[in-house]
Amino acid sequence: MGNALEWYDWNVYAVFAPFLAAEFFKPTDSFSALLSTLVVFAVGFGMRPIGGILFGWFADRHGRRASLLLSVALASAGSLLIGVAPSYSSVGVSASVLLLLARLLQGFAYGGEIAASHTYISEMAPPRRRGLWSSTIYVSGVSAVIIATLLGATLTTVLTDQQMGSWGWRVPFLVGGVLGIVTLFLRRTMSETPSYEHAQAAEEQDRSSTSLLRGLWKNRAAALCVIGLASGGTVFFYTWVTAAPAYAIGVKHLPSSAVLWSAVIALTVLVATLPLAGALSDRIGRRPSLLMFTLGGAAVTYPLNRLIHDKVWQLTLSMSIAGILIALGTSILPAYLAELFPTHVRASGIGVPYSIAVALCGGTAPYLQTWLASSGREHLFLGYTIALMLLAAVVTLVSPETKGKTLE
Repeated sequence: MGNALEWYDWNVYAVFAPFLAAEFFKPTDSFSALLSTLVVFAVGFGMRPIGGILFGWFADRHGRRASLLLSVALASAGSLLIGVAPSYSSVGVSASVLLLLARLLQGFAYGGEIAASHTYISEMAPPRRRGLWSSTIYVSGVSAVIIATLLGATLTTVLTDQQMGSWGWRVPFLVGGVLGIVTLFLRRTMSETPSYEHAQAAEEQDRSSTSLLRGLWKNRAAALCVIGLASGGTVFFYTWVTAAPAYAIGVKHLPSSAVLWSAVIALTVLVATLPLAGALSDRIGRRPSLLMFTLGGAAVTYPLNRLIHDKVWQLTLSMSIAGILIALGTSILPAYLAELFPTHVRASGIGVPYSIAVALCGGTAPYLQTWLASSGREHLFLGYTIALMLLAAVVTLVSPETKGKTLE
């Protein structure tokens, strides 16, 4: 639930970016307002490394459960703040500031959510089925994206443009806030992972071994591996899952309702593929799955983008093909990253470098894609994506195979 809430919030923001631009920024230049909205999207990601550092340390020192409780409480507060914030026409630039503060709070919280949730599910999973269990992180996440997209498609279908602009855009953020409260209540019943309890109980675990900086430095090769894998994967993911509908509407000028329904179809394909891909990695290994994702993603980036012209079915096909490739990599990412680190630094080891990569590459992807496409330089963004995917492939080749590893 908490992992799904993270994905829901980020996707709702991206899907409703045109409405947020009209409500929270000066409406005289609609395109500039949209770019400003996407800048806030990117700046929110800038808080993720800070959240990854603090929550990762907290999860390694005080438990995965406590970190998961705190992160979802802060995230739901940010969603509720957006849902009730006044518009630019009411309070002027203060509205833009409130939107920014809400996104910073959510970015901070979700930097911690990643560290704790990836660690928790990996430590709870049976070693021989960790890839399959790991896929549940992205099954829940992408399912939340589908819910957010369905909500957007439904609202834009049943409400008029005036109703959407005045109050309809607030609905998904208020829903997110309520879901956060429900998740907080559910997480109160979670138990701590055996791996963490064993590490805490071991007499030889002194304070120096749990030092954040010492642990990250000692495992710096694994941390660099996280950055290399996450950089390409997040750009490819955010391009084809989060930003693709807004890009099709804002740049390709396809009808918004049809685009959102198209995205639902493609995302359903992704959800159905994720458990299969996770189970496949438990049989053939993590590295072959990651290589199929990175090299395949680099190969299809340009053709899939060129496929999209003026028909919605073109978008559906492109997103579906990209989704199948995404499943090969993302389904096992939580398991693989957890398998790279020892228990006493696992949450920090995942959260800090992953959040840095997502902040630098994932959060800026929608803005870069929209800005470069609007100025006729879309090929630069495609080349950027391909280069990061090839870098991730190189990182995969030099990284160890960890399938079935016991987490101690």
